[in-house]
Amino acid sequence: MSLKVGSITVLQQLATSPESKDSKYDGLNPSSTILPKGHKKAPGNRALGANTIYDRDIQLQVRDGAKLRADVFRPEGAEKVPALLAWSPYGKSGTGFFDLNLVPGRVGILQSMLSGYEKFEAPDPAEWVGRGYAIVNIDTRGTFDSDGNIRCFGTAEGRDGHDAVEEVAKLPWCNGKVALVGNSWLAMAQWLIAAERPPHLACIAPFEGASDLYRETICRGGVPYLPFWGFLSTKLYGRNQLESILGMLNQYPFMNEYWEDKRAAIENIEVPAYVLASYSTGLHTVGSFRGFEDIKHSNKWLRVHSTQEWHDLYQRSCIDDLQLFLDRYTKEVDNGWEKTPSVRVSMLQFNKEPVINQVFPDWPIQNTKYTTLYLTAENQLSSTKSPTSSTLSYQADVPALQMDADSEELHFTYTFPKKAYLVGYPKAILNMSCDSHNDLDVFVQLRKASASGEILRNLNIPLSDLNVSSPSEVALLNTNFYLGPSGILRASRRSVDSKRSKPHWDVHEHTESAVQLVKPGEVVEMDIGIWPVGMIFEAGEKMVLKVSGHLMVLAEFEPLRGAFVAENKGRHVVHFGGEFESRVVIPLVEL
Repeated sequence: MSLKVGSITVLQQLATSPESKDSKYDGLNPSSTILPKGHKKAPGNRALGANTIYDRDIQLQVRDGAKLRADVFRPEGAEKVPALLAWSPYGKSGTGFFDLNLVPGRVGILQSMLSGYEKFEAPDPAEWVGRGYAIVNIDTRGTFDSDGNIRCFGTAEGRDGHDAVEEVAKLPWCNGKVALVGNSWLAMAQWLIAAERPPHLACIAPFEGASDLYRETICRGGVPYLPFWGFLSTKLYGRNQLESILGMLNQYPFMNEYWEDKRAAIENIEVPAYVLASYSTGLHTVGSFRGFEDIKHSNKWLRVHSTQEWHDLYQRSCIDDLQLFLDRYTKEVDNGWEKTPSVRVSMLQFNKEPVINQVFPDWPIQNTKYTTLYLTAENQLSSTKSPTSSTLSYQADVPALQMDADSEELHFTYTFPKKAYLVGYPKAILNMSCDSHNDLDVFVQLRKASASGEILRNLNIPLSDLNVSSPSEVALLNTNFYLGPSGILRASRRSVDSKRSKPHWDVHEHTESAVQLVKPGEVVEMDIGIWPVGMIFEAGEKMVLKVSGHLMVLAEFEPLRGAFVAENKGRHVVHFGGEFESRVVIPLVEL
């Protein structure tokens, strides 16, 4: 059955067969089993902490009659309990391609720390059943043995999620309260499901999730991000078809009703929300902050952690904090959760331990001082603009491996005269031209350098958790190292959506009618938003603005190194001084 969004028919492709060797599919087996306390799925896994009823491959019917398969892990002999629902097409209870073995070092989470029954990026039954919760791992529409074709975000997925919440709430063991929990896709789906307002949804915990697929991930700044989504689409398993995200991007490269449907209507969310964000993700940072900002009610909490999403999910401090939130809204425990600060922000120092959970009254932070620094011909950033115009250039079409060693990157450096807290939304306003092409894909990044000028990397995972002695032993991937906040913009997509933009963040239109191609040699001003940041600089330490024609964040996975290619040609010229006010604006806060 075809899917339409408004007047647009959604393109489909064949899903990868569940019988593929890397799917870990172990068959359809509707059954109910009691797993005793101490049970291990495999010798190297964590033991279950409580007697657990394992209801496998139950059916949940949604409004069009499609039946979705789910696994349930719940306490034996307990009174009715709330359900923690994990929603994604990645498989359930240890099936699917994706698991932490995808990253060398498993982001510091040993196999022995997890039961193997957890859905990828979801709570572990070994942890939560003993805390008085049921875990519901769903194979979403079209995934493995669930009916239909696999859907990727949008209100259609939100409606499926709405119906699944209501079906779970009716199960005889459930107390009628359902919470949504999880990272990445599991968080992105929460925005969409909660916006549909299912009556039995008690609360959500979107732990790092983009909220506008087109603008934040697949076509950030108007530049298509193909390798990651191409890789992902081959690892979604089903017996029918899969929504072809890249096919739709190829056929509909500009914003339209299909892509707008994948921007979550966060303003419609009414339930309490525990929102998690970090700086380290290459996909979710700005969407997570947008989610917190756009929820209209006050029962919302933001925590910005200092590590990596999968690592944080399984830390004792995270689990205990999350349980306080869940106990309050799914069990009505009067535990004082409402006294939790509404905003807790971690700030990175790169060359020493981060500052954790600094409390602020709101986000964006009140009384932020936006400070302007101008580019100079000496490759510096200065508080005063040069009266004389100058240019610097780089070759925009060189290959790039995303390993923090690529060529043709301009550097502009600022030395902080006193300790500074850079927290919030920076941006770069650059005057750019290109003699040999009618468009420019421009990439910027803010890096921290030591007082001696060494450009630093932030290790996302403590060395002790990785069981190594030196950062040089850690794979150079975005999951493991954070280089600094980045921004991307295609010159022809620079037109801004004034209705959706905020004083601290521009939202670009990306419609075909708003395209503004660049004449060869024409100088255009590009206002490039840089993703939110939390960095601390001591007196004498340096901030480096990098400008190039390629992506400068590390690759997400080893197979993706060198796969991203921008559509640049020739040299890009940066104009500054005189009539050209090329500059970076940084958010500084006082503590």
